[in-house]
Amino acid sequence: MPSSSSANTTRPSCPAFHERRFEETMTQPLIELADLGFAWPGQAQLLDIPHFTLARGESLFLKGPSGSGKTTLLGLLGGVQRAQNGHIRLLGQDLGQLSAGARDRFRVDHTGYIFQQFNLLPFLSVRENVELPCRFSRLRAERARQRHGSIDAAAAALLDHLGLRADLLGRRADELSIGQQQRVAAARALIGQPELVIADEPTSALDFDAREAFLQLLFAECRAAGASLLFVSHDQSLASLFDRSLSLAELNRATRPQEA
Repeated sequence: MPSSSSANTTRPSCPAFHERRFEETMTQPLIELADLGFAWPGQAQLLDIPHFTLARGESLFLKGPSGSGKTTLLGLLGGVQRAQNGHIRLLGQDLGQLSAGARDRFRVDHTGYIFQQFNLLPFLSVRENVELPCRFSRLRAERARQRHGSIDAAAAALLDHLGLRADLLGRRADELSIGQQQRVAAARALIGQPELVIADEPTSALDFDAREAFLQLLFAECRAAGASLLFVSHDQSLASLFDRSLSLAELNRATRPQEA
């Protein structure tokens, strides 16, 4: 057995070791793609991306015109599909090494989505729609409780910050305006502080002033949660509002006229 003196010499280094590991983790990209390749069965190569990263806390505008592989790329980042070549790492985890079920759990724990059509459940109330991720992710439910005291309080706080009146929380989702549905979808994506928020054309139905106002609210909430924002759109006029902008057509070496 090691002597007490030798044991004592190793213990003080442990906090420093864990601090270094924490710092290394925080400086790693949130998302890292390397030599990513994907093709649907019997079809030409759809994605060929040699390298792409998204930093922690970064907001990125990704221009994704029709046929660029946008929908497929978002599915790969969420683990819905598995890349045939290369690697997709989210929070250091190679998604290709996970089973389909594990990818589903990883997605709901760490990624919030704002869809173009919002995908709210019309028969549920505003509050129930926002709280849905916490029903499927114990991690996000616990984070919501830690930050706000309860899941109900987390939903109410997010909706308030996003400009939705408190008297609407009990209303059915299909009774809301487009702008109100948009805010509910954003709150649902943000509840429980996922590290990544993916927004797929969420402002396409709004005029420019309303789009910019919504984005400023979304930026503020992502900063408060420490989340990275990957915002996919064909509307180049919004690009200057983000930390960085890229074109998927430039990233993707594979081209084809139409995406399946």
